Amino acid sequence: MPRYLLSVYQPDGPVPPPEVLETVARDLDALNAELKAAGAWVFAGGLHPPGTATVLRVRDGEVLITDGPFAEGKEHLGGFTIIETTDLDSALEWGRRLARALVLLPVEVRPLQSEATH
Repeated sequence: MPRYLLSVYQPDGPVPPPEVLETVARDLDALNAELKAAGAWVFAGGLHPPGTATVLRVRDGEVLITDGPFAEGKEHLGGFTIIETTDLDSALEWGRRLARALVLLPVEVRPLQSEATH
């Protein structure tokens, strides 16, 4: 069965107030329970802010390590969910439900490459 990455993007800036976060956490927990009950949940996780990232890249045969995000932007990847479901339409429906649970944060749905394609 195909797997899909549901990426959650959040704006840089201050963290929303506790009352907003409590509602989002409750709705997200409920959605994760529904994903698990449907057999679609594979893995999910939230990420620390981009400033905690470490980037590794090869230059002139050497691996350089730099602190901070790979790219500067007004939004960053804040978390993700990997699901396993029948098709893109089903993945998009789970993505819609995730976007509703997260209120104003955009959700990107992308298929993962199958092991057979690489």
